[in-house]
Amino acid sequence: MKLRTNALIGGLLVATVTAMALLSVIWTPYNPLRLNLRMRLKPPGNLHWLGTDEFGRDILSRLLAGAGASLLVAALTVLVALLLGTLLGLIAGYFRGRIDRVMMVFNDALLAFPGILLALGIMVVTGANKYGIVLALGLAYTPTVVRLVRGTVLSLREKEYVEASRVIGNSELVTMLRHILPNCAAPLMVLGTSMFGWVVLAESALSFLGLGVPPPAPTWGNMLSSGRPYIESAAWLGIAPGVCIALTLLGINLLGDALRDWLDPRMEPR
Repeated sequence: MKLRTNALIGGLLVATVTAMALLSVIWTPYNPLRLNLRMRLKPPGNLHWLGTDEFGRDILSRLLAGAGASLLVAALTVLVALLLGTLLGLIAGYFRGRIDRVMMVFNDALLAFPGILLALGIMVVTGANKYGIVLALGLAYTPTVVRLVRGTVLSLREKEYVEASRVIGNSELVTMLRHILPNCAAPLMVLGTSMFGWVVLAESALSFLGLGVPPPAPTWGNMLSSGRPYIESAAWLGIAPGVCIALTLLGINLLGDALRDWLDPRMEPR
């Protein structure tokens, strides 16, 4: 029952946010970038359901557009981290020895830094833009993937079917790709789901600090940042993107918990 409830609620929340992002590509109630100073700081009403910001832009339209930007950054970041981390983890775990020791020294050094702090350091070089965020956060979360894949590979490489693959003459590359990599898929799916939520939160934090996607392009983080000076006079500026971030993280975490329980063979059916 818990698995089914988590999957249902998490799936609905994630599907809603995804639908918002897709809808913003073809339609928004108003142009999210158009200024209308005569309508600035209008509270929620019939014309603007969630109100307007300090430049008269429609909050709902900017939320829809911001969903697309935030999800795109998160998806690309997770893809970069998974691809790079899986490659390095496979090499370290399968070949072991000196290669493993050298790679793990650097990996553990990177793990010692909080992800957001490491991303801030990388963005000093890449600059504040969408692809700079993807590269910075992707590299920041890669060590976590490397550690997971390496540990999984170390246990898998001693299995009988891996030894049989070597005995029949398969190359190391074929053995890794055909027999070891597919068995890393389940933990990677769970980690990728959780990481998606981490990246959404990290991207929002960077945008809040002014290091995310530069204005006037809307993201939930820079909407929160721009609404901070008006927290007392126009609270809806911060409430709307804050609720979207919270619900997105809740949906991703619930979906990740359900996926973990479903893929774990030790979990009894409920």
